[in-house]
Amino acid sequence: MAKRSAPLKKNPAPKKPAAPPQAAAAFDRVLPEIDAMSTDALIPINLDIPRAVSQVLGVLPGLLALRPTIAERLPTHDVGVLDRLETYALAAWYAHLLWLSSGGAENALKPLLGEAVPLRENLLSDAGALARRGLLDADAVAEVRAGHGHMDTANDLVALSALFSASWPEIASKTAATEDEVKRAGELGPLLLAALGVREHGAAPLPTDATDKRARAFSLFVRAYDQTRRAVAYLRWDEGDADEIAPSLYKGRRGRGASSSDTDEQEAAPPAQPGGAAGSAPAGTAVPAPAGTAVPAPAGTAVPAPAGTAVPAPASTAAPAPNGAPPNGAPPNGAPPAR
Repeated sequence: MAKRSAPLKKNPAPKKPAAPPQAAAAFDRVLPEIDAMSTDALIPINLDIPRAVSQVLGVLPGLLALRPTIAERLPTHDVGVLDRLETYALAAWYAHLLWLSSGGAENALKPLLGEAVPLRENLLSDAGALARRGLLDADAVAEVRAGHGHMDTANDLVALSALFSASWPEIASKTAATEDEVKRAGELGPLLLAALGVREHGAAPLPTDATDKRARAFSLFVRAYDQTRRAVAYLRWDEGDADEIAPSLYKGRRGRGASSSDTDEQEAAPPAQPGGAAGSAPAGTAVPAPAGTAVPAPAGTAVPAPAGTAVPAPASTAAPAPNGAPPNGAPPNGAPPAR
């Protein structure tokens, strides 16, 4: 029987993104990769970028703790993707800010500050009460509380939104904060940073160029995280904690058209134009199932299953392994075999 790995810290709290100068430096470092990316490799932007970045930065220490094991047991896996994951995340964050500033955020600075300051104060107060009861990560709340100045206010709103969202099912009935306030904090923080950037640095990039860079940086970031998740899923299969160490960026998202029951199936969303929202099939359109989906049908009839639909296996067919894992102990899709 394979030896189990040491336990890792579960449910790490999201972290606030870096200040714009640090994010800009990360963006510059990966700009050649961003520019070289094929348009065929772009992923639809169908999730909240600031929240996704905060989530990955929060789990990054646990991922880095697995780096030696990944390098040893998965020699064909490009461990450099993990080494660059923080850079990719910050580059995606900065590209998002550039995209926001290209929409003319300069004139909105004063009203944004007028809304941001009291919202941060209220959410931080509620977060402190929840942390004292052990319902939120006290260290993450303390890091937010230490912020000062307009830049920190903006980043703190992003961190607070991610922190509340990650535990919302457990804290919703125990806090005065509302879901609308949490969502607004996630929107307001990046808008405020974009407006501050325009004030400090002048003209923003052209909207078309900013949209293209945002789509490419986002795709680079998500693909790097997905590759790392595949390696973690293989290595932590026996422990069953891969989704806690490296949770899906899509799981549990909320908002218009999404609910807390959203799961990894959303990662198979139909393609969209670069930088746009995920596409959807028109009413009545048949959506083919992914390759390898087992679909029971009447004798002699082939019936395609909708994308992402879980279909029970017919009698005498081996049931799939839990959590969508490959049968017979095979590595997850895309993960190299252990040696």
